[in-house]
Amino acid sequence: MNTQPEQESFSFQAEVVQILDLMVRSLYSNKEIFLRELISNASDAIDRLRLELLSQSELPDADGPLRIRVSFDKDARTITVADNGIGMSRQEVIEHIGTIAKSGTREFLQSLTGDQRQDASLIGQFGVGFYSSFIVADRVTLTTRRSGLAAAEGVRWESDGRGAYTLEPAEVADRGTTVVLHLREGEDELLSDYRLRTIIKKYSDHISLPIVMPDSEDKEAPVNQASALWARSKSELTEQDYKDFYRHATGDLTEPLAWVHSKIEGTYEYTLLLFIPSRAPFDLWIPQAGRGVKLHIRRVFVLEDSGQLMPQYLRFVRGVIDSADLPLNVSRELLQGSRVVDNIRSNATKKVLRLLADTAEKEPEKYATFWKEFGAVLKEGLPEDFGNRDEIARLLRFTSTKSASDQPDVSLADYAGRMKEGQEHIYYLLAPGLAAAKASPHLEAFRKKGIEVLLFGDGEGIDNWVVASLREFDGKRLQSVAQGSGDLSELEDEAETQAKEQASAELAGLVAQLKAALDGRAYDVRVSSRLTTSPACIVANEADIDINLARRLRGSGLPSQPVLEINPQHPLVRRLNREPADPHLAEWAHVLFDQAVLTLGARIEEPAAFVGRLNDLLVTLSEGGLSADESSS
Repeated sequence: MNTQPEQESFSFQAEVVQILDLMVRSLYSNKEIFLRELISNASDAIDRLRLELLSQSELPDADGPLRIRVSFDKDARTITVADNGIGMSRQEVIEHIGTIAKSGTREFLQSLTGDQRQDASLIGQFGVGFYSSFIVADRVTLTTRRSGLAAAEGVRWESDGRGAYTLEPAEVADRGTTVVLHLREGEDELLSDYRLRTIIKKYSDHISLPIVMPDSEDKEAPVNQASALWARSKSELTEQDYKDFYRHATGDLTEPLAWVHSKIEGTYEYTLLLFIPSRAPFDLWIPQAGRGVKLHIRRVFVLEDSGQLMPQYLRFVRGVIDSADLPLNVSRELLQGSRVVDNIRSNATKKVLRLLADTAEKEPEKYATFWKEFGAVLKEGLPEDFGNRDEIARLLRFTSTKSASDQPDVSLADYAGRMKEGQEHIYYLLAPGLAAAKASPHLEAFRKKGIEVLLFGDGEGIDNWVVASLREFDGKRLQSVAQGSGDLSELEDEAETQAKEQASAELAGLVAQLKAALDGRAYDVRVSSRLTTSPACIVANEADIDINLARRLRGSGLPSQPVLEINPQHPLVRRLNREPADPHLAEWAHVLFDQAVLTLGARIEEPAAFVGRLNDLLVTLSEGGLSADESSS
């Protein structure tokens, strides 16, 4: 007995109303996308049916071949798209169509650009394609029955797209969904066999399910090739074939940057068709977001990757992996520890890294686009994937003191090839941002000597783990210019070495006084060889941890062992050295330390004390404590 309520009316959520309005007004020039989206939804429904029934050890096509049917009725002025996929229950209709719970509508609206072609491509990405029906229809009727439910538990949904919809029970003989579009006035050109077939072949030719239409004898004839593109020989396929398939598989109308299509034979047999997108998806940084690689077994979709097939740092990769060696009813749990899956993951990862390396070498402009979109994600691979660390390291790009712009265009190989004779280290600087890195006093001596320094502008994020994971490259150890002694003796001449030794001897007394004054604040005080214009800077004493990571781990914003380095050539330092009995020397010590804290980008623990000291010293200076040239800094 049917216990469902009779017809009820519901209001769309506000964001859905916005989408409906957008479809009618803004995307009309791309109106044929409605058919692409409805067919894509039908294909997804059949894929979900396969997944559900295979997990129950049932055959999806036991009730007949799986297919998508497209038809039209000139007299009724309707277009119908039907599938025998998983269907929907009453509650699922409400969740998928009436609200934003499943559709990603809010994110879609926030991503709109105003460019019709680009906005049209977002429809598929954000799962709001069903609403494109209202581009050409002033009324849409959807009838559906969920797989496993009785015929009497079918549902009929209907709306004119103006803010409300109705739901009522319906007797539906077969599982699946049927969508009927009642066309607007002026859309009769769509009521054509040729027109609909053209649209299908344009947008949906590579769907591996048959898309059928009635022929002249009212028999159903396939419109598309209905074959898995990845299973065909590469020699049969054109560049456009790959681009069309990518568009269908991802809902992204922008062209992929690159792809790899490979059939692996041997102990295990499987086929890879993997794409690198040209832009990042909106959910790239959402941990629970789905992955872009789908596992097929003997051309049957089984499940989406949740981390077993591709590593986390390659989560931007889209495409298909088709195996001949896994059971059709494989589950995510069974994938864990599977030798077949381990082999697939290893080879797929190497293929993608090789593809990126080839793109970087042969098409650097394309690679620059990739790095802008996905570089931060790829960096995650250094601590995550030790076995491929060297390959990942060669793909990294940085801004350096030799860069012509702020764009990261320097590879580690580029840097190594430009190292000065006698240079033993690859120097880098971590900072909270690129502007802070460029202005850092830690670079002064390196600039003077013409030594290139890599500038890591994400010192509070992933770059910390990059330098923690990548200690050397091609035998050259990475060295922070803000860490340790900053020894440049490998590039000093004899005169510079003597000058440094002499300065250390001359300032030994001042160093001892400053260290005593800063007891409890500075771990050490020493003469710097890294400064040329600034009076002082703070560096980390730690040998194994970069200063910026130390800053992040210690809440005050300073390394756990802060060292104050002083510039022996700066007028203020020279003056303090000449007057060791200066009664204000302790105040100068704290001001120098706090100034160095500020230039580091850290936080002064007692800002009021700093201001008080500085004001007292300014009063002293105004009374004749220092000459103008000595007080400049």
